[in-house]
Formats: sequence, C-alpha cells, structure tokens
Amino acid sequence: MNTSRTTADRASAPRATAPALILRDERFLLHDAGPGHPENAARLRAVMDDLAARPVAGTVVLAPRPATRAELLAVHHASHVDTVEATAERAATRLDADTATCADSWVVARLAAGAALAATEAVCAGEARGAFALVRPPGHHAESGRAMGFCLFNNVAIAAAHALRALECRRILVLDPDIHHGNGTQHRFETSDEVLYVSSHRYPFYPGTGWYDETGSGRGAGFSINLPLPMGTGDAELLHVYEQVVSPVVRAWQPDLILVSAGFDTWHGDPVGDMAVTERGFSALFSLFRSWADAHCPGRLACVLEGGYDPAGVTAGVRAALLAMTAATTPRGEEAAARDAIAALDAAPSADAQQIARRARATLAPWWPSLR
Repeated sequence: MNTSRTTADRASAPRATAPALILRDERFLLHDAGPGHPENAARLRAVMDDLAARPVAGTVVLAPRPATRAELLAVHHASHVDTVEATAERAATRLDADTATCADSWVVARLAAGAALAATEAVCAGEARGAFALVRPPGHHAESGRAMGFCLFNNVAIAAAHALRALECRRILVLDPDIHHGNGTQHRFETSDEVLYVSSHRYPFYPGTGWYDETGSGRGAGFSINLPLPMGTGDAELLHVYEQVVSPVVRAWQPDLILVSAGFDTWHGDPVGDMAVTERGFSALFSLFRSWADAHCPGRLACVLEGGYDPAGVTAGVRAALLAMTAATTPRGEEAAARDAIAALDAAPSADAQQIARRARATLAPWWPSLR
C-alpha cells in the first residue's frame, strides 16, 4: 500500500477566515433528459431556492469553469467524449435506456466536470475550508467509454485524476453514499493504490455491482470498499457501517484529499430509493466526513452532487453537508462532535447492519490490520 508522504501533505491549511465554496451556475438547469425523467432541473432548483432564502453563513458562491477536453480524457475515451459532443444542438439524443441529452447537455456536462475540478483545486490550494459543487447531470455511473445511469461524464473521477496529476495528491479518499453503487468511479481506480473508493448503496439494486468481494485488483487490492445495504436502511444503520468499517481504514491511511459523490437518494421520501435516512442522518454522516478531513487533511473536503430525486431530500442533504463544512471546530474536536451526532440518533443499529459491518471487516482485513 502507498502510505508515503508527499509535498501535498505540507500544503498550508485553509485560512481561519476561509469560506466554504458553493460552485453553482444557472446553466445546470438547462440539461433535460426528457419528460418525466427523475433527474430533472426541479431537484437542483429547489436547492438553489433554499440557499437563496436561507443562506448558510460562512459560504461563498463561485461560478465554475468548463472542463477542457484534456481533463475529460484523463478519465474518458476520446470516442465517448466525441459521442457526447455530437449531441450538441440536437433536441434529444438517447445514449442508453436511462440516459438522454438535449441541445445544451454537452456544454452543461463539461461545466459539471469543471465545477468538480474547481472545487478540488480550491480546497487543495487552501482557499476554502470545504466546497460543494451543485451540478447536474450526475457522474458516478459514467464509465470510461460510455454514458450510463443518467451520467454523461464522471465528475468525481475527473477531479480525482486531476488531483493526482496536477495537485500532488497521493492518497485520495472518495466517499460515495448515493443509494446506487458508483460503478464508473470504482472501475476507473480499481487498480490504483492512490485512490481509496468507498461506496454504501442499496443491494441488490441498479447497476448490480458493489458486492463485498469487489475489493480492487493489482496495486489497488483492498482499495475498493463496498457496503451493500438492504432496502429500508436508516440513519443508525448507515452510520454504523461507516463507523465500524470505514473509520478505522481512514485513520490508518490518512488521506490527503476527500472527495464525496454526494447523493441523497437514501432519503426516506425519495421516489427511487426505498431507504429511510433523515436529515439527522445526513448531518451525522457529513459531520463524520468533516471529522476525517479535520484529522488528516484540514479543509480538503470537496462534495459533488450526484443523485437524489425528491427535491426536499436533496435540499436537506446539501444543507446538512454545508453546515458540517462551516461548523466551528469544538474544543473536544470535530471527531468527538461527530460521535456525539451519531450517538444522538434515535435507534441502535439493526442486526442486519451489524452483520454487514462484520462481513465487510472480514473481507477487507487481509489488507487493513485495523479491521482485524
């Protein structure tokens, strides 16, 4: 495993007065996958309206830039980039059973990838104490060679590849709590020991990947962590598997950048998900993520919007993430605060969640002594 330190570790922490950044652009509302499609502009419009009505103190809005072709090609095949570009100015193009574009989608998809890049650059430069790219379309299903599952380009994978190539990062933690497994992200980095990919997701469910035994290969063996969850998983269960499985690995690996594929379709009211996570669960989860950043890479926490198809759930999740980023560090430390938030959840974890944690730990223990 690669645990060597690099010059990235010596980068200055964010200024005490540094804001959390929100990357947003009205053009993200232009992408249209067709009538009745769950990935529609209303979900992002609800978030924008909520933040306009109730701004989160300590945040600053920044307009993103479009990703360049070279930045896209760090993850995607040229043929795939050409396919998406060819949809420009066409009223509608269907790329797979679930994924379609409109005349504006090529521009919007490049902007979404660019927002993920800008968020990552800002936190790595110490210019922000966290960032959230409010983008659409989402990205974590997009494979190197094709669009998939509402996703055109893999925004988080593009950001991670850029951080490795240009920002001197060598231990990138990608957290993916969306209800769907991020097949595209996992596949892009499954042979790398510089990106640790963690996904919690409903299973069995679309896209059908993400079982325990998908742990990576070659140099990347042990660097894919999958937490398959049953329908109906709630706050206590979700936090239990992260605390019991992911926390010990994070403490051992000490990431120099944390990227979050921030999907909120585990929300109890989501029309797609059939899970039971509440706003309190989102708050506890993102407080935990913040605690890992504070411990190992202060300020280097960048979130990129993925799924979530009830506008109320997406709004609640984004606000919870931003409040976690902007919260003052307590005298006891952010990790202690995160533990308090988890302990305050109403229910103890179910027997299913405890079994999932035990099985995941046993699967990953050959690579991570902290799980033995």
